[in-house]
Amino acid sequence: MNTVAASSPGLATLRQQSRTWWQARTPRERQAVAVVGAVIALFLIWSLLVQPALRTVREAPAQLDRLDAQAQQMQRVATESTALRGAPRVGPTQAQQALRAATDRLGDRGKLLLQGDRATLTLTNATPEALRAWLNEARSGARARPLEAQLQRGPGGYSGTIAVALGSGA
Repeated sequence: MNTVAASSPGLATLRQQSRTWWQARTPRERQAVAVVGAVIALFLIWSLLVQPALRTVREAPAQLDRLDAQAQQMQRVATESTALRGAPRVGPTQAQQALRAATDRLGDRGKLLLQGDRATLTLTNATPEALRAWLNEARSGARARPLEAQLQRGPGGYSGTIAVALGSGA
């Protein structure tokens, strides 16, 4: 440490000034400065070391639960994808019938237009549940693949169009 002080005259001067200042203080002032220094040191230790660790320990269970839920959702999607991939193909007539049946469940909120191997659903104020049910039926019953969706959510539900491609059959 003396080599550092010897190589840096400014540091040695600063040390000497602080010693002089410290010795000029009364014992009560020294004690007050030591207490203030200890409080500052404790605050720094708390804010830099302890508090972040406690926050991590507190938030970890909720974050793990969220990640577990995401992993389970991904597993369900992967299982469904594997099941759909292994399912037999649906002919164009069966696919069209499945889409018509799903659209009939929408009532006057959905109109289906079939053009070859493409189907376009026009929605008017469909509820999220009805839209989800139609999409599930289109995917599982008709083996339709989504091509394009232009939906807008309003106070009455979803409005817009969804275009799907039908499979080529078995």
